[in-house]
Amino acid sequence: MDIKKYEKYRRDVASFMTRLYDRQLTTASGGNISLRINKDLFCITPSALDKGMLTFEDIAVVTIEGKNLTPDLKLSIETEMHRLILIARPDVQAIVHAHPTYVSAFTAITKNGKCAINTHLIAESYYILEEPVFVDYRLMGTVDLAEQAAAQAFDHDVLMLENHGAITLGKSLLEAFDKMELLERAAQMTVITKDMVGGDYELSELPEPRLKQLMHMKYGTK
Repeated sequence: MDIKKYEKYRRDVASFMTRLYDRQLTTASGGNISLRINKDLFCITPSALDKGMLTFEDIAVVTIEGKNLTPDLKLSIETEMHRLILIARPDVQAIVHAHPTYVSAFTAITKNGKCAINTHLIAESYYILEEPVFVDYRLMGTVDLAEQAAAQAFDHDVLMLENHGAITLGKSLLEAFDKMELLERAAQMTVITKDMVGGDYELSELPEPRLKQLMHMKYGTK
């Protein structure tokens, strides 16, 4: 198969991976991004290369069955996780997996068994992220983790991987990237507001009627 015709997809993935690194949302060796090419193919960032300096030639092309069409490139250890999520969610075109500092800290913290990041502080956070869901700990790079993540991705776009990092899904690379960036901001705001509450400060979260209003605005019927 001639993979040269997929250069644009590979360039886009390389560009967003550089952007993810430049925004300090992941490390040189951490995180991965995938993009659906068509119903049979997707491309994904590689393993063991500097994530801040990728070119399109570094981006692997993989079949939805898992065959690497770029055998000179070492696939990300999380390729199976991306593959199973793309199968589970035909509507999703792009997946971002990263380890932002604040978000990663919150993967070790729960509140009543749920994600402790407060997305109710500003309307944008809840509108775009809704309620992030926790994925129970599984060893990174394993089929077990891939299956757990894919199961949660059936009805969630923002996944918190316990003691690991986060995954965001989107209908475009920009949408998936935006969710990851906003998730880190929501995590930062959660910390900031927790430190400020008390004394002369009171926390004013969006109440349930306003949350429902946002979902009605987003979905029309929710």
